[in-house]
Amino acid sequence: MQSVLRSVGLLSLLFCPIGAIDIDFSSDSSIKAGAAEIAYGLVKYYTGNNTGDTPGNLPDPYYWWEAGAMFGALVDYWAYTGDDSYNKITFQALQHQVGDDADYMPTNQTRSLGNDDQGFWALASMTAAEMNFTNPDADQPQWLALTQAIFNEYVQRWNEAADTCGGGLRWQIYTFNNGYNYKNSISNGCFFNIAARLARYTDNSTYADWAEKIFAWEQSVKFISSEWQVLDGAGNGGTDNCTEVNGALFTYNHGIFLHGAAYMYNMTESDTWKTRVQGLTDSLEGTFFQNGVMWEPPCESSSCNTDQQAFKGHLARWMANTAKLAPFTHDTIMGLLKTTAAAAAQQCDGSPASGFKGHAGTACGFSWLQGSTYDGKTGVGEQLNAMSVVMTMLTDSAPAPYTSANGGSSTGNANGGASDDSKIAHMKEITTADKAGAGILTALTLGALLTSCVVMIKD
Repeated sequence: MQSVLRSVGLLSLLFCPIGAIDIDFSSDSSIKAGAAEIAYGLVKYYTGNNTGDTPGNLPDPYYWWEAGAMFGALVDYWAYTGDDSYNKITFQALQHQVGDDADYMPTNQTRSLGNDDQGFWALASMTAAEMNFTNPDADQPQWLALTQAIFNEYVQRWNEAADTCGGGLRWQIYTFNNGYNYKNSISNGCFFNIAARLARYTDNSTYADWAEKIFAWEQSVKFISSEWQVLDGAGNGGTDNCTEVNGALFTYNHGIFLHGAAYMYNMTESDTWKTRVQGLTDSLEGTFFQNGVMWEPPCESSSCNTDQQAFKGHLARWMANTAKLAPFTHDTIMGLLKTTAAAAAQQCDGSPASGFKGHAGTACGFSWLQGSTYDGKTGVGEQLNAMSVVMTMLTDSAPAPYTSANGGSSTGNANGGASDDSKIAHMKEITTADKAGAGILTALTLGALLTSCVVMIKD
């Protein structure tokens, strides 16, 4: 398959300007060639497969969550296009970062990661299970089991105290991290999304019950508004108690709830979930699209940070999967994605002076509202966004997510996960012997310093 796509890519160069990505969206082969070019530029940012580097990590300024998001997107890329060029590094990354408890809390990340950071790796492992990505050897952590472990840990962290919003996950896992007193939609969205997908994959009602509980809680604290907009979150301490909601509207918050709701509808075909999917779909266009082109409202008109520059691609892929799982949304969603894909491809003609290692003239910009004028911004988020929305044009021929009943082969462990308390190394109690030893070392150090000072004075 790799050689076929490379041949398609070479042929496409004969019919389009050198460097620029020119896609005929009526041709699957042209869409695949364009997506392959963008994916190449994306993966060139990755250094985890270099000698001495850590598999699964992106270099600065990219945080750990974005690496998980990238590899989840590359699983989708393979499923949509058939191009397995990046399967080896994706498999290696998704296995290397599982951590000692097989729950995507590796020791080099645990102290600083939040519920959403862990969640994006869970989303990637769930995608690997649903797309029948290469299964690990039997003695290694399995995709379904990894997702179940994180679900179980989320259940432990769910906080129903009346003075902390009566439910929900905090943004951060540990009290010593900034953001611990904030409950946000993306952390709870990760929990909701994997609960819904586990429910459909396993047909286990426990997961479905949690999906309902999380969605209802989001509505109860008005993180999901009566107009079906998904707001960012709120503080949960003191007198705040989720009463002062941060109304920022980010694409990935909306997408993660739309996507999970589509799974629940697909599994249940209930009127309740159909209403929720329809409401979230109807609010998309007025919130996140200008003249049919997707944008990031809170920051795109000014400046988005590195994290925010990677949000739109998630909404694009989650919209596409919604169109497949909830067919009544198909025409609306695919219409919006088509105009957006065309606009995104126009932005993939940049040649930045530094940073970009893809082919000259194929760097993708961030704002798709700029037309064919490259906006000068480039990075992992920009490439990830463009790859994601371009490949959604293959949605109708892409496979639907598998379940354990219709071909899904990943095996699970419903009891996976571990206590958070066991993951942070605590400093041992200081003993009398420790104090004595420290005193001796201090005396020796001071003696050495005094001796060096005498030598310098004599010199």
